[in-house]
Amino acid sequence: MTSSPATTSGASKPVPAGLVEAFWAYERALMTDDLDALDRLFAPGPTTLRGDAAGLLVGHDAISAFRGRRGGAPRRRIVQTHVQTIDEDHALVVAITELERGGRGQQTQLWARGADGWQVTAAHVAVPPPALDTRVWRVVGDPLVPGAGRGPLAGETVAVKDVYAVAGHRTGAGNPAWLDAAPTARDHAAVLGQLLAAGADVRGIARTDELAWSLAGTNAHTGAPPNPRAPYRVPGGSTSGPASAVSLGHATIGLGTDTGGSIRVPAAYQGLFGIRTTHGAVAVDGLLPLAPSFDTVGWLTRSAALLAAVGDVLLPPAAGPTPGTDQVVVVPALLDLASPEVAAAVRGLAPADASEERWPLEDLPAWLDAFRTVQAWEAWQSWGAWLEDRLHVLGADVRGRFEHARTLTEAQASAARAVADEARATVRTLVGGRVLLLPSASSVAPRLGEDMEPVRASTMLLTCVAGLGGLPAVSVPVTTAPATGGLPAGGCLVAAPGRDRDLLRLAVDLTGDGTETRPPRP
Repeated sequence: MTSSPATTSGASKPVPAGLVEAFWAYERALMTDDLDALDRLFAPGPTTLRGDAAGLLVGHDAISAFRGRRGGAPRRRIVQTHVQTIDEDHALVVAITELERGGRGQQTQLWARGADGWQVTAAHVAVPPPALDTRVWRVVGDPLVPGAGRGPLAGETVAVKDVYAVAGHRTGAGNPAWLDAAPTARDHAAVLGQLLAAGADVRGIARTDELAWSLAGTNAHTGAPPNPRAPYRVPGGSTSGPASAVSLGHATIGLGTDTGGSIRVPAAYQGLFGIRTTHGAVAVDGLLPLAPSFDTVGWLTRSAALLAAVGDVLLPPAAGPTPGTDQVVVVPALLDLASPEVAAAVRGLAPADASEERWPLEDLPAWLDAFRTVQAWEAWQSWGAWLEDRLHVLGADVRGRFEHARTLTEAQASAARAVADEARATVRTLVGGRVLLLPSASSVAPRLGEDMEPVRASTMLLTCVAGLGGLPAVSVPVTTAPATGGLPAGGCLVAAPGRDRDLLRLAVDLTGDGTETRPPRP
């Protein structure tokens, strides 16, 4: 780190005494990761600001917590500093930086002098973006695979979850050891071939949680993709990379999967539309399995119109009107499984003529236990032969799930399957020909570093309803009240098997996001 003389914007207002020294004290603390000094040099209180490309942190405590977990700032040196003096106790400092890894950055700080000396009250940091954000993408191109050029999805771009076969590439499943030994795919997965034939381009292969068995989006090997709608919070998984790619605007369609909520949870956390299709309705050829009894194809978009347009390509042709109505049913016991702010936001999505019913859900915890047991049993059947001597290659959270899965007996799996079958019949009867509205996830996205297990358990009480029923589910974005943070959440529409298109149409109707908002394609 080297210094340069401070300059002023006008000779009439000299640089206030002590400011330059405070600025360089801050820079030294930043480069040595002296957290105590950094805390002292940032103003206390709830209005202090720090922003960068990831988002805005509000309040001294939030800034301090961020610094404590990031492990230090990128190495750099100051090449220019410019000071605009506001008055003798306030000044704006703009510094040009050169990063050790290359490229120039810029930081802007508003300083104020108080009883404790000069302190930063607001700061913004800009650094050169990486050529490839490896938290989001494993492989990317412009495009990686071109589509047919014409068709209903011409002009759209797809982020493919790294569990689908992409011809000419390996399938990584979110784990470096698996990727190293994976063969190169000769053919595209069936749904990917349909998207390409409809004119969409593949932008790239996006990250997934390991072996697609997580709802957090925090891959132990590649990190957590950013959540631009809820900065410094988890993106949701296991379709984490495609969700972030769509939310960031890197792609318009995120092709993923949903076994226990892996489309619905990232959709909720990032304010996206997402669909889990009826189990078995869309071909899974070319897809690495997790738990085949529950694995489904799904996708995410930023609009209901595009979500439905993808459905027109991937869903089986409608043989005629499906039996059922658009009557929305709200079940208070399911809303109560979510935090109050999420429950309120989801209830606000219900149309005026929605009905409220009390369902017999006292067996729901037992249903979830059965779901998790069958899922774990099947996950070990899918991956156990490879993992038997390689559990150490997994991150701690996913490894724990597979270690449990390895202990399950066939008798336990059979007993759980019997409970799951009963639950499926009950859920289908309760839903009937109506549309159930419930939360897509039990909370807003947890902060990075929080214990995810309690959130995972409460969320799966909600997501297992569609999973056990084999039912289609469409997540529609909602927002919590400003007083509770104004964060993204999801309202989930669930209907009888085969009513996928009805749910997609209803999502358009409920949000006013009609197909006319989507520009015509060649």
